[in-house]
Amino acid sequence: MMKLNLALNHKVGVEKNPRKVKNNIFTTLVIFFSVVTISPIILIISKLIIKGAKQINLSFFTETAPDTFVAMTAISNGEVIPGGILNGITGTLFMVIMAALIAIPIGILIGLYLYENPNKIYANIVRDIADILQGVPSIVLGLIAYIWIVKGLTNGYSALAGSISLSIMMLPLILRSTEETLKMIPISLKEAAIALGVPYHKVIFKVMIPTGFSGLSSGVLLAISRVIGETAPLMLTALGSSVVNYHLDKPTSAVPLLIWEFYNDPNMVNLIWSSSLFLLGFILTLNLLSKHIASKRKAN
Repeated sequence: MMKLNLALNHKVGVEKNPRKVKNNIFTTLVIFFSVVTISPIILIISKLIIKGAKQINLSFFTETAPDTFVAMTAISNGEVIPGGILNGITGTLFMVIMAALIAIPIGILIGLYLYENPNKIYANIVRDIADILQGVPSIVLGLIAYIWIVKGLTNGYSALAGSISLSIMMLPLILRSTEETLKMIPISLKEAAIALGVPYHKVIFKVMIPTGFSGLSSGVLLAISRVIGETAPLMLTALGSSVVNYHLDKPTSAVPLLIWEFYNDPNMVNLIWSSSLFLLGFILTLNLLSKHIASKRKAN
């Protein structure tokens, strides 16, 4: 009997060893390819921090971009380039806020329509158009805004044209996230409100939207983080400006536009790194905020 047990244990051990070896090999491969995948991201971020942190100071946030002569003089003296990207920061915030004011109410209302009419032909067409828009290159949307606004409305480059081009990019993500968020709300909540005699519009705006607020807000933040780093549509609409501008009908700058301008000037290379680091940190903050809101939603 003991010999039989020993033989069985030996057979099971022989069968388990190949499985253990295969499991270890697979685990090693997964770890290796994971490291290979994230290593470029780590190298890029570390490069940005090392090179970009040198230019980060108070004037970087409070002064406009310097001219070529000032930057060249500072570099020749081994000094930090004076000035900053205030015109880009204010322009980015100005256009993104205006784009959000345009896209959020329209996107939420369209998302409500898609939620309430999931099988209608028009709803399916709108849903397909939204999915297509998410894959359209940003330069194409910028060209559309150039034809509609720059040429057709303002007869010139302006912050309004830049805001509209960004709002077009934000719309698909907002309306689709609105539809999916409302689908996750229990239908019994809506039925209970209707059974109590609450008017239908109040059911939507007093019950459904507040209940799905965390999902809606995370979708909005993701939409903002997507458009805040866009350059191509703003080159065709906002153009850029060397001064701080808060007028809708005048050209304005943005951080991505400044990065492009610095790239074309060899004396401004140091400002490319610092501007990119600022933009990366801002987008990362928005994404972390949206994830925090989404996690609170799941917890509730």
